[in-house]
Amino acid sequence: MPKAVIFGLSGPSPSDEERRFFAQSDPLGFILFARNCEQPGQVVALVDALRETVRRDSAPVLIDQEGGRVARLGPPHWRQAPPIATFGTLAERDLGRAEQAARLNARLIAGELRALGIDVDCAPVLDVPIAGSHDIIGNRAFSADPDLVAKLGRASVEGFLDAGILPIVKHVPGHGRAGVDSHRDLPVVPTPLDELRRTDFYPFAALADAPWAMTAHVIFSAIDPDRPASVSVKLIETVIRGEIGFDGVLVSDDIGMEALSGDFADRAAATLAAGCDVALHCSGAMDEMRAVASAVGELGDATLVRLDRAKAMIRQPGEVDLCALVSQLAALMAAD
Repeated sequence: MPKAVIFGLSGPSPSDEERRFFAQSDPLGFILFARNCEQPGQVVALVDALRETVRRDSAPVLIDQEGGRVARLGPPHWRQAPPIATFGTLAERDLGRAEQAARLNARLIAGELRALGIDVDCAPVLDVPIAGSHDIIGNRAFSADPDLVAKLGRASVEGFLDAGILPIVKHVPGHGRAGVDSHRDLPVVPTPLDELRRTDFYPFAALADAPWAMTAHVIFSAIDPDRPASVSVKLIETVIRGEIGFDGVLVSDDIGMEALSGDFADRAAATLAAGCDVALHCSGAMDEMRAVASAVGELGDATLVRLDRAKAMIRQPGEVDLCALVSQLAALMAAD
């Protein structure tokens, strides 16, 4: 049975040491970064090699391909997708056209990923930024309007599923108010619960049926003043699973981020104990991965059900003319 962890790796192909480690630790899946992606043929071979190490063709392979500044695949081999704030700006003029464009954009990203064997995208972002918050989210968000975020997020999720890719909505229950970058510091959000419900939580509740979601390394003082969402039983059980109603696969954000404290074994164990289905470790550093592997167990029965339910949401696309979709998207974005 696979372990409740997803690992990154250090380079464009697994080293002998990484192959042995993955075979022994048997992670659920893998995540790729720009350091792993040089050109299409190499990525296809890498994805195949990773799945071979765990002897499972179904092992999920993730990537952060949002568009804009968060894109692990880029020119000259892959399209430079726009930041999703572009669709929010369009929605202020024409919501219907923006929804079509967001769905087409997701289908295009998904088509590129499918060609490489990647089957899960850590997108779209459903965070609602506010004035004065850290720009770690910024134009990675659709809009500062929760209703627009929900509508455009729905269009993107459907676009990914149309083209056979599982989307991960993030960062539940919201990263838009963070005053610091959780890669480096621990954000603390003191906003009252009623306001969080109207704004930050709203898009996630509207997309509670999404197949996967990723947690935020953010403290919400009104709910749990001591622990960020990723390691808070109270927040995951009461808010994410309870009030928001999300019952899909819940994966932590990268446990290597400085918002979390403790050693890597403690971080991994804490995310799973809090209620995450899977811990995510991204750096590819072998000493860190060994520590994480020592602290995670096999996937639980509830997680297996969620994984199967997520896979059943994928629509199997036929042949997709990516060039035609690019033209359609350009026309939508350019129209008056």
